[in-house]
Amino acid sequence: MPTAPHPQNTDELYQALQENQRRPYGRTRTVTAEELVDVAEQFEDPVPLVRALLELQEAYTYGSEPRKSPVVFARLLTLFDEQPDVFDERLRHMLFWRFKWVSNALRALPEIPLTSLRQWLTEMRDRYEKAGLGLQPYYGEAYQLAAHVGEDTTLAYELWAARTRTRLSDCEACEICRRARHHLTAGDDERALRAWEPVLTGKESCQEEPARSLSYALLPLLRTGRAERARELHLAGYRGCRRNPSMSSEVGRHLEFCALTGNEARGLELLAENRNLFDEVDSPLDQLDFLTGVEVLLQRVELLGHGELPAAGYAGRTWTAAGLRAEVRSRADDLAARFDARNTTTAHTDRRRDRLDRAPLLDTLELTLRTRSLDDVTPVAPAAPAAVGPAPAVPESLTELILRTRALDEQGHPEARACWARLRTLAAARDYTHPDDPAVGPVARLRADLLAEEANRAHEKDRFTNAAALNEGAAALYDDAGAPGDAALTRAGLLLANAEILAEGADGPEAKASALTDAHASMVRAHEETPGLTPHQEARLLRLRATALALRLQTTRSQEHVAAVFAEADLLRAFAARHDIAGQISGAHLLRATTYAISGDLPAAVTEADALLDRLTAHGPAWHLPRTLGLRGRIRLVLQDAQAAYTDLAEGLRLAADWPADAVGTTRLHADLAEACMHLGRPEEALRHLTRAAELDLRHGNRTDAYCTYSNAAQLSLDLGRVEDCIALLDSLLAEPDVAAGELDDRLVAQLRLTRARALHTGEDLKAATAEFVALAAESAGWDDDRGSHAVIAAETAVLLAESGEFGRAREAADQALAAHAEDPRYEHLSNSLRELARLQAQQQGADGLPDALAVLADAGRVADEARAAGYEANGRSLDTALLYEHGRVNAFAGAYEDALAALDKALALLGEPGQDDDRAGEWAECVRLAGVVEGLYLERPAPALTRLDAAVVRLTALGHTAEREALTSLAARLRDEE
Repeated sequence: MPTAPHPQNTDELYQALQENQRRPYGRTRTVTAEELVDVAEQFEDPVPLVRALLELQEAYTYGSEPRKSPVVFARLLTLFDEQPDVFDERLRHMLFWRFKWVSNALRALPEIPLTSLRQWLTEMRDRYEKAGLGLQPYYGEAYQLAAHVGEDTTLAYELWAARTRTRLSDCEACEICRRARHHLTAGDDERALRAWEPVLTGKESCQEEPARSLSYALLPLLRTGRAERARELHLAGYRGCRRNPSMSSEVGRHLEFCALTGNEARGLELLAENRNLFDEVDSPLDQLDFLTGVEVLLQRVELLGHGELPAAGYAGRTWTAAGLRAEVRSRADDLAARFDARNTTTAHTDRRRDRLDRAPLLDTLELTLRTRSLDDVTPVAPAAPAAVGPAPAVPESLTELILRTRALDEQGHPEARACWARLRTLAAARDYTHPDDPAVGPVARLRADLLAEEANRAHEKDRFTNAAALNEGAAALYDDAGAPGDAALTRAGLLLANAEILAEGADGPEAKASALTDAHASMVRAHEETPGLTPHQEARLLRLRATALALRLQTTRSQEHVAAVFAEADLLRAFAARHDIAGQISGAHLLRATTYAISGDLPAAVTEADALLDRLTAHGPAWHLPRTLGLRGRIRLVLQDAQAAYTDLAEGLRLAADWPADAVGTTRLHADLAEACMHLGRPEEALRHLTRAAELDLRHGNRTDAYCTYSNAAQLSLDLGRVEDCIALLDSLLAEPDVAAGELDDRLVAQLRLTRARALHTGEDLKAATAEFVALAAESAGWDDDRGSHAVIAAETAVLLAESGEFGRAREAADQALAAHAEDPRYEHLSNSLRELARLQAQQQGADGLPDALAVLADAGRVADEARAAGYEANGRSLDTALLYEHGRVNAFAGAYEDALAALDKALALLGEPGQDDDRAGEWAECVRLAGVVEGLYLERPAPALTRLDAAVVRLTALGHTAEREALTSLAARLRDEE
């Protein structure tokens, strides 16, 4: 693979080594390390070679290439023996530390004889004793070998665990994990979890921890009844090891966890994300552990009857779950047998069998916000999308099926959709034979029916071009079949679709309104001119006429268009009542209620909905109840009666369970319930409804709507502090095939990635968050039609780069943000980000960073000036007072205390003293506090500082702002103590 030009001197070599150390472990880092060793060999000074070899061994070790690590270490040991003076204290420490790495590498290779492993431990002990080093690390390796082989570990554990730690002992986190696993092997889950507590709570960590411990702790947590804790640690732990070859064992345990908690679908998703591990893991021991976890998952998938599901496996072919399981089982059995032959025990075969024989620990555990079953991920024919609700009965006889489907469709019955889907499948078959029955009619009529039904579904999904083409084809076939009434209906649908298409290319609503007016006039003419319309056809045509005018009203919001809608709705209602067409009577009432709502008469809309609900309860159709309750619920939300809205929507959702979800608006009910829950202060429940709405949209093929709803759910979960849930949800969405293939709207994908980057930042994964922000800033730089979004992304990128200490790049990002802001202002966001950038620079660099920090604040000042001139009012703090406060803080960090105090006094003067109901009390109190710190502590003038603080405390107390005064009271007490 191509690499950068080779270093020409040792300084360049050391710089190249540092740059390589910043890369993630993997082939790129390893190959670069190999090349740098070749370069280092050209220099006379052996130190560069030692450092290059150390970097190469690290790349092999953490890149899961154990066969190569001992070879590199042998070269280092030879150099140490020949030239010990080359190794300073740091290099010597690293050399002796890595005896343990070699021990781990040799254990991982079944071709290395057991006698060689014991000889290496003897070599390690002899070297440590000769160097005067403590032997606790040696005994730690001896214990690990005993545990690996399957010997009695009682004595080996005591010899290691009872010894005092040394500088060369493994870190606390790694040793805790080893102790906990010892208790786990002994069958003591509770003791293992107690030992693990410092790692599981984040008190102890290292490069591999807590990710390693989290993977082993999952099943003990389940067995001891701590399912929610296990769920949390699965989300956090998986993210720490995914796609990492050196942590493939841990990935395998997360797959096993999914299999044993009813999350087989998520397990397959994670397996696909880690497909690289099949080919990139060179360690046989890690392979064995990973493949066993994979087999546990695939075994469960096959047992549940889904062995033909696609599964991600070894490169070069496609796999089913069953086929991959057979391949994995063969390879893992062979690896276990090789280790057991080397170790002269059956330990690895026994451990494999124990994992494979485990029964599920829970029937189901909702691991993520996007919980899916294997049925949900089973591919289905496009014509028959998965439905939620009871499965309708579909007649076996073809003649009966056609007649039944048309009858259901005439009623608008939800079960018609399943019948149409079945008919579509049958009619598409090569051996399809159309019934010779006059009641069924010619095959042209059936094909027209299928096209018309498909056109209706396309129109519902706003795919108007498809709907127009399908309606046009259906109308022609109806003409051929001698069905003029049906032809007139499909041409009416064509008129509505064409009006929508025209609107998509128009600048304003006038063109769409005009098209809908023309469409209505054409429908009226067709109604008058089409002979032989049945009552159901005539009612449908009246409904389409009313719909055209309702859409016009929705487009223009003009009171002039209200009466015409009511007139058509009343005409429909009267006609349907005469012919006892219950569905169309209900439809007319729904149109009336909606028209009242659009025209602004919400009480009348509620009254109309009330009347309709009474009628539906008495006369039906029952499947109209969920939509009507949903409409009344939405109106009540607008009326700010969230509790009544929630009651309606919840009842609508309960009734919707009796019908296919896509036929009764279940998705909309979930989405509206989420809004009601937010108004009621129940965000967790809102989150559940959002995710369910999104998943229903996905099942029904409304992928853009689904991703938009999921985006809202991800942001809400982040707002709720459920950071890992947010990241897991977005990871799952971004791995969807249409997203990965670039088929989804790029701005929507960017929004998903932006929320994920913010979640990573909140979760303190600064490196990953910064990388994503930098990538998004580069992409959004080309959004000429949305410069404001680029300004926001670039501004946030500048802050993250500053947190990483990369102030040069941060300044470049800030300049990009300012340039975009000049074209499409984002005053508050830019001001906030610039102030934070200045604070970080002063905080990290002190006086040296003050000039650059003040320059950034000057930019923030210009943004505030522009906002003031534009009449912009910030949603949060005033941009001017916030800027003065930041001047105080920045100068204080840099040691310019007089300037800091002057800026804070200006901020306080601008704020003015707070009032009783003033939401500025917190900001004012913080300015007083910081001024007191600067004046009393840094400038060592406690008397005026105390005067300031005491007066503020009195003021806040009198106004009832007790929480805001606490920090001031505490600071005043400290100043008095120091006096």
